[in-house]
Amino acid sequence: MSVTDTTQPLLTAKDFATDQEVRWCPGCGDYSILAQVQKIMPGIGIPRENIVIVSGIGCSSRFPYYMNTYGMHSIHGRATAIASGLKATRPELSVWIVTGDGDSLSIGGNHTIHLLRRNFDVNVLLFNNQIYGLTKGQYSPTSEENKITKSTPFGSIDHPFNPLALAMGADASFIARSMDRDPKHLQAMLTRAHQHKGASFLEIYQNCNIFNDGAFEIFTEKASKTEEALFLEQGKPLVFGASQQKGIKLDGLKPVVVELGNGVSADDLWIHDENDFYKAQILTRLFDNPNQAGTHFPRPFGVFFETERACYEDVMAMQIEEVLATKGPGNLDKLLRGREVWEII
Repeated sequence: MSVTDTTQPLLTAKDFATDQEVRWCPGCGDYSILAQVQKIMPGIGIPRENIVIVSGIGCSSRFPYYMNTYGMHSIHGRATAIASGLKATRPELSVWIVTGDGDSLSIGGNHTIHLLRRNFDVNVLLFNNQIYGLTKGQYSPTSEENKITKSTPFGSIDHPFNPLALAMGADASFIARSMDRDPKHLQAMLTRAHQHKGASFLEIYQNCNIFNDGAFEIFTEKASKTEEALFLEQGKPLVFGASQQKGIKLDGLKPVVVELGNGVSADDLWIHDENDFYKAQILTRLFDNPNQAGTHFPRPFGVFFETERACYEDVMAMQIEEVLATKGPGNLDKLLRGREVWEII
């Protein structure tokens, strides 16, 4: 008797690429992000038919066209809302939200914070290029103050959003940052985001070489990266520099940059703990402080915070099951009539 082999063939990154022409500007950071997502997908162990990419509006939002999975190119700022409904009704799906700083933090800001607080088990990939690229270079919610653009010819007077601090404020259960020009780190962060049970929020610094070229060059270029980027590792001290000669310690609740040696060792430094809610808030705001003259901080990359919290779709399913057990199946006609019914004579 013959036995049918039902073993599924191993997938590769090419299996997640479509036949669609990728239509981003040459040199755009989106190409790298797409490549890293396609590379990690075979390793997450989920069939393509159970993976969904949902996007809003913006350059990054063309992503579903280029992923050989299910997907939806939705409407401006509402990818998070659409993904929430999908996850609530099909909790077995692996849902990825691809969005930009304008899409998710301006018109879609309210939807973003509510998705995070509800803690749907989805993955939010926020492509942050600090500009509106699709509409040709207006300032965005993450653009720095005094940014001169087509919509702010005399400089933006808006104070920018800090995406990770915003996510912490919304009680996101997983918060991380990576960059388009560090493929291995980005792959690691994408994998960690997938492994997290709950809403994962991954900010990705992405270069728009047409309208905001070099915005993150100091963190990505070889000559400056070691001095300007701080890579977080669980249980490891916060060290950086070309020869790992610098570190960060806490003076009370205030971070301080120190030189190792001369009585200062790695044992004196801040040890990173992804589960420390309070220190994570300090890390999200580790930018140069104009009130702390003479101190220059590196920018952190990695997992800032992770915690366990019940997912919305799981609690909803439990609630429905409990109500059905106690009250039985509902009656739609009775529900529509309700208790407030009267006759007109």
